[in-house]
Amino acid sequence: MTDNPKSATTRGSGTLLVADRLRELIVSADLKPGERISERLMCEKMEGVSRTPLREAFKVLAAEGLVTILPNRGAIVTALSMEEIAAAIEVLVGLEALAAERACERITDAQIAEVVQLHAKMEEAFAAGELMPYFRLNQAIHQHIVDAAGNPVLSRIYAVECKRIQRYRYAGNLEPQRWASAVEEHRAMLQALRNRSGAVLREMLREHHHRGWATSSAVLQKDWPAEEVTKRRPSRKSAAVG
Repeated sequence: MTDNPKSATTRGSGTLLVADRLRELIVSADLKPGERISERLMCEKMEGVSRTPLREAFKVLAAEGLVTILPNRGAIVTALSMEEIAAAIEVLVGLEALAAERACERITDAQIAEVVQLHAKMEEAFAAGELMPYFRLNQAIHQHIVDAAGNPVLSRIYAVECKRIQRYRYAGNLEPQRWASAVEEHRAMLQALRNRSGAVLREMLREHHHRGWATSSAVLQKDWPAEEVTKRRPSRKSAAVG
């Protein structure tokens, strides 16, 4: 006897909702890198959630690189070194730089309108001090710019790397001054996109990521013991991506 399609859809939606909640806990560092995620505690925290959708959500996050599933230990929040994060940032900078000029050449008025709408919502979240909604919208804007280049392979690789290191990029916005500066930078980037100034947008994106990573790395180092900071501190070359 086959499952009821509606029932299967409901279960799938439940898994995605649980994955969204877990993702927020990981990105916001409520669940820290290297921490084992207790199924019992998560089921209690998310009232009404059973272990089946929780375990399915672990698989979703494992595919994104946010969680590592270990035999006999369950799900562990994936921990990356500073070198790994810096390397991923360097790749993202390169992908956005590649996408910028092509995006400005190919983007439609309708696509620009979508980015404008996302930016307006992002500004609202910033004004309200709502960091997680702001971060989601911020990430969506960057993905829209990359997607506008019209290269599905580039878009796919970019999306995968963004998901894998989003917890570490989020950290930079915990510094109020950097958060405010990032909003100003996004306003300028939006204008460059509207003007279809590809070379200008490319350099703005490079500098945007450079400044963001400089702040994020400083915030992240506070969470690691002194001896680990020394081992994980990015090289001058890596820290100056873009």
